[in-house]
Amino acid sequence: MKPNLRFLMSDPAHFIALGFGSGLMPKGPGTAGTLVGWLLFPFVRAPLSDPLFGGLLLASFLFGILACERTGRALGVADHGGIVWDEIVAIWLVLWLTPPTLAWQATAFVLFRFFDIVKPPPIRWVDERTRGGLGVMFDDLLAAGYTLLMLALLVRLIA
Repeated sequence: MKPNLRFLMSDPAHFIALGFGSGLMPKGPGTAGTLVGWLLFPFVRAPLSDPLFGGLLLASFLFGILACERTGRALGVADHGGIVWDEIVAIWLVLWLTPPTLAWQATAFVLFRFFDIVKPPPIRWVDERTRGGLGVMFDDLLAAGYTLLMLALLVRLIA
């Protein structure tokens, strides 16, 4: 099944899992979802302290497991390409720990998309063996980890 606007609006879980509609993009829905996450980040992050933002990330991850599971079941594909909440939550984590300049954030965006698409070990292994909403959310968490590791190395080399 290909999700459409009617499907998106039929259930709050679908609206979230499909990244507020960004997952409906015919080309590159994962990149579109990551971009939406990047654009929303300053608005979501600014009013919150670090502990509150960390709590929001955890809640978003846990809720994402449920929303992505429900949406994947409804679409008939556990990790449908239109499900992009995992990218949104993962890029929020990455941006939270990235130096707050446009150049570093753009680097973080590109690195995250690279690791999310290429899925180096153990990301691909986890992606292939972890099912349902947890699998959808967890592989992007690993891609965020690779991104943060590379960013730390780059900051160390450049600074």
